[in-house]
Amino acid sequence: MTSERVIRRLAAILAADVVGYSRLMGRDEQGTLARLKAHRTERLEPILGRHGGRLVKLTGDGALIEFPSAVDALSAAIQFQQTMVEANRNQTEDTLIVFRIGLHLGDLIVEGDDLYGDGVNVAARLEAEAPPGGIVVSRAIREAVQDRLEATLHPLGELTLKNIERRIHVFRVEWRAEDWPIPEASTAPTAAASGRSTPPRLSIVVLPFSNFGGDPEQEYFVDGVTESLTTDLSRMTGMLVIARNTAFTFKGKSVDVVQVGRELNTRYALEGSVQRGGSRMRVNVQLIDTGTGNHVWAERFDKPLGDLFDMQDEIIARLARQLGTQLIGAEARRSERAPDPDSMDLYFQAMARLNKGYTPDHLLQARDFFERALTLDPGNIEASVWGAYVDTLKASLYAGDDRAMLLAAAEAALTTALSLAPEHAGAHLFLGLVQIQTNRAVQGITTCERALALDRNLAPAHAMIGLAKYRIGRSEETEAHIEEALRLSPRDPFCAAWLSIAGDAKLFLGSDEEAVARLDSALALNRNNPYTNFLLAAALAHLGRLEEARAAVQVGLALNRDFTLRRYRAGAASDNPTFLAQRERVVAGLRKAGVPEG
Repeated sequence: MTSERVIRRLAAILAADVVGYSRLMGRDEQGTLARLKAHRTERLEPILGRHGGRLVKLTGDGALIEFPSAVDALSAAIQFQQTMVEANRNQTEDTLIVFRIGLHLGDLIVEGDDLYGDGVNVAARLEAEAPPGGIVVSRAIREAVQDRLEATLHPLGELTLKNIERRIHVFRVEWRAEDWPIPEASTAPTAAASGRSTPPRLSIVVLPFSNFGGDPEQEYFVDGVTESLTTDLSRMTGMLVIARNTAFTFKGKSVDVVQVGRELNTRYALEGSVQRGGSRMRVNVQLIDTGTGNHVWAERFDKPLGDLFDMQDEIIARLARQLGTQLIGAEARRSERAPDPDSMDLYFQAMARLNKGYTPDHLLQARDFFERALTLDPGNIEASVWGAYVDTLKASLYAGDDRAMLLAAAEAALTTALSLAPEHAGAHLFLGLVQIQTNRAVQGITTCERALALDRNLAPAHAMIGLAKYRIGRSEETEAHIEEALRLSPRDPFCAAWLSIAGDAKLFLGSDEEAVARLDSALALNRNNPYTNFLLAAALAHLGRLEEARAAVQVGLALNRDFTLRRYRAGAASDNPTFLAQRERVVAGLRKAGVPEG
């Protein structure tokens, strides 16, 4: 009697697992399962199709997947984790789903559609070693993919894995998001194929908010939120918002947002609800891509009941600012996948680079995209205005000796933009910043106030006024303006820069502990702002924490190697005697921390 021959094959095996699965299920079992299913069908399965992956089995909180090659396996793993970053970008802790992934190349035992053997066990144990949102691989994978993918494999040494007799040499995978653009997953027919025109970029309909609970006394507040948000969004440059009268034809109806987008030819729809419970008011909103029906962003405001008009103003201010940021981010991600980018695609790609941080490299990349956008369309005012902002930032980093030239070029571009679009709030804001940076802080405050008159939700204008205040020797007033900016837009991409301004003002005043707190908070939001690291170094040096101060200087110099004390002193931007005297404290701290004299 002969035994059956064992079927084996060499393959790459991927093991994935959800971080904190039991906690998620305990909080929201049905919701967690629904989100897991959506991630599998909308993200994982299309990626497997592109890379020849085969789903071997699903467990409650994970998956086992086979690939014909190590290159395909690692490519799929990186792409999946990258799509999850985007999927989780605006999720709350209760809805966040994060995966760990382990990869191994080995000999597998095949039984029907299932796989067994040491190769499977190693992959599963490797997955447990991966950081949340990360990937670890065995040496077999590393040797198979070496130098064939845009990724870095950092050695973690030989690890002892549970129930694996031999030690396994393990590597952690690191990749840059820009090297792994998210592929377009939608299979919806194109606008041309369906006979429709393509919806304009930044086009949106604000659907009438729902009044949960049905309290008729609350109805006017609910309608007021919808109407005010529609009005405020309409003031934002480049935004196309469907008029209130058209949007309110959908009031009280159950709508299909994809169909609404098709009828109104808008790219996005905003849905919302207002619910009053006891002494609190809760507002929920969600932004939806009408081309796919996918959720782009969601937010919840939960506030104690107070004056309804004051509440409405604050809710609208936060919503409008965050919504504008989210729409630009969504368009930036869409534009990165454009096979033949036009001027606006390049503008949005520039914005994506700019939002990564204010390092010289990021600013250089953003400026290049803005210039390419203007080459294709010299009339692209947004590219001109934001390009001028980049020049202003470059001048403010103390990274070169061309400060005056950059600021003069920025002012000329903004003046031209305002001659073409006098009501462009952003152009007024950035012109105000140029004035603040060129010893005209009082004039800059007036210009920023003009920007706020045009767009009352322009939170950065408050922060720039705070910056101007310590340029005119009134550092003690800066914090209140920064707090107002944060109140209006607490999750703004510029929050790190605003906190840095607050930290700078505290440093000027000699409040070094408070300066460290503000600057640490800024770096927790975005570590790619070199100037913040230098300010932190100065504050730490004044506190006698010299080892930490020197470390902060090294981080700053790694991001901006051209920063020197000479350039910092030359870029004072104000001749106010109080400002100059307070600024010498920063110089002394930077010198103690080891910043090069230059």
